[in-house]
This record gives sequence, C-alpha cells and structure tokens, in this order.
Amino acid sequence: MEQNTSLQQQLLDAGVHFGHLKKKWNPKMLPYIFAEKKGIHIIDLNKTTEALQETAAALKQIARSGKKILFVGTKKAGKRYRY
Repeated sequence: MEQNTSLQQQLLDAGVHFGHLKKKWNPKMLPYIFAEKKGIHIIDLNKTTEALQETAAALKQIARSGKKILFVGTKKAGKRYRY
C-alpha cells in the first residue's frame, strides 16, 4: 500500500492528473476521469496507478521472455530518452 501511495504522490507532483480540456476529450477516457475543474478533466490517479502496475508487470514478463519492446513517443520532451 505504501508503494501505491508513493507512486500516486509522484504522479500528483508531476501533474499527471491534469487531463485535456473538456472540449477536446475522448469519450473512451470517461472511466478514467475523476472530476472536472475549470474546464479541464482531472484524471483518476487510483486507476492510473493500478494500470501502471499492470503494465509494468506485463512488460517485465515480455522482457523476461527475451522479446523486444518498442516505445513510441510523439512529444519533443521524450526525445532525451531515445536510445
């Protein structure tokens, strides 16, 4: 539980909970929206934490099996993580 709280705090500090403007939202995101504030959707960090942990477990399993994993990014900010 402490690990979840720590991860949620890190996500909160990073501003991950701020979503898109309400007018630019994708209806498929509805289950992950916690609230709306000043026209911006607030993402549910509890569900985000659960999804991140499930994804991490799946990626570990794929890596253990020797398969390659390709990460694709579209933001310039992610360029520094390219290897």
